[in-house]
Amino acid sequence: MSKITESHEELPTKHEDALISSLNKLIKIAVKGLAIMMVAVIFWGVGDVAYVMYHNVLSEPVMLLGVDDIFKTFAAFLAVLIAIEIYQNIILYLRTDVLPIKLVIATALMAIARKVIIMDFKTITAMEMFSAASVVLALGIAYYLIGLHHKNDGEL
Repeated sequence: MSKITESHEELPTKHEDALISSLNKLIKIAVKGLAIMMVAVIFWGVGDVAYVMYHNVLSEPVMLLGVDDIFKTFAAFLAVLIAIEIYQNIILYLRTDVLPIKLVIATALMAIARKVIIMDFKTITAMEMFSAASVVLALGIAYYLIGLHHKNDGEL
């Protein structure tokens, strides 16, 4: 496969239509606002992880974590990691030299993996389990194929 040499720009600020140029500039400002808000969400998430850990370790029996406590802690950690991935996606939308397909798929894969990790197997139906497995499989295959494409083009 040949490497695309043309420059890609998701939201060109120089467009033949002045209205489109102006709208693209406004969207870029909105995306920057989303990035700022996502950083706030990440810090609140870190605070939530600290609170969950503090609460789980100090609740009776003290210093003893049950399986549910461990899952709550994992869920809080993974939520912050997913927020960081989403932040990276937001930043990539501002760049003009990157198509963020691989990162978007990785974020979706991490989100479904979080769901699988925190699933309550006592209440989940077989159809829900097969659905989650199908999504994980499809995203895994897509991620692998995109990785092969980048590897063949000499990119990582």
